[in-house]
Amino acid sequence: MMKRRTALLILVWAVMICVTGCARKKELILATTTSTQDSGLLDVLIPVFEKKNDVFVKTIAVGSGQAMAMGERGEADVLLVHSPEAEKTFMDKGFGINRQRVMHNDFILLGPAEDPAKVKGMKKAPDALKRIAAGKALFVSRGDRSGTHSRELKIWKAAAVKAAGQSWYQETGLGMGATLNVAAEKKGYTISDRATYLALKKNLSLVVLLEGDESLLNIYHVIQVNPQKYSRVHAEAAAAFAAFLISSETQGVIGNFGKEKYGAPLFYADALK
Repeated sequence: MMKRRTALLILVWAVMICVTGCARKKELILATTTSTQDSGLLDVLIPVFEKKNDVFVKTIAVGSGQAMAMGERGEADVLLVHSPEAEKTFMDKGFGINRQRVMHNDFILLGPAEDPAKVKGMKKAPDALKRIAAGKALFVSRGDRSGTHSRELKIWKAAAVKAAGQSWYQETGLGMGATLNVAAEKKGYTISDRATYLALKKNLSLVVLLEGDESLLNIYHVIQVNPQKYSRVHAEAAAAFAAFLISSETQGVIGNFGKEKYGAPLFYADALK
């Protein structure tokens, strides 16, 4: 009787180890920007990928900078980010492989309808930010090393304005959705990706004041974390996810996402161009 019980316990223990190991092998850690999460796009795409590949995707939505930092530490398997210059550095250092362009949308300058700095109608983002600074109108920044924050800093640089540390410049350290809420509450200006703004627009008192400037183009890439750097990286699942994103079927879903609700897609598919 004792032998049978011992054998049964060993069998149960072995099964538990197997199940745990199998579950671990089938988990994919995706580090991504908050815009892909806040827009609802991942809620549509990930269940399809999980079903097709029998993989559980653990999504960590932070910002592009933090997502790449996770990749550098081997804490993610695959990245979906939108900070091209930082991505190139990430690749040059050997942290990433198989970087593929997935989609794009654009950034927009938002603010209160009253537009105290009078930037509506301006064509160039740096000129608009320069006017906001001159009038000391409140500007709300993500301040989180995200792709959006990096682009905002680039535009401030082009405007020859040092905004950080100014009384009218506030950094939230938060994601896009939360930053939009702060800007709306305080009647400030901010820069957002269009997808997140459209997804949350009905709850915001912010309007689009500047759009269409070439400096506001927002490009997303998928990058596999280099398994030669970290053996724990699930390279096979990461490769499958990258292939899934650039497949014709998924690109079709991306290109149509948001059309029915907003009258235009939130993202434009790029992989098949």
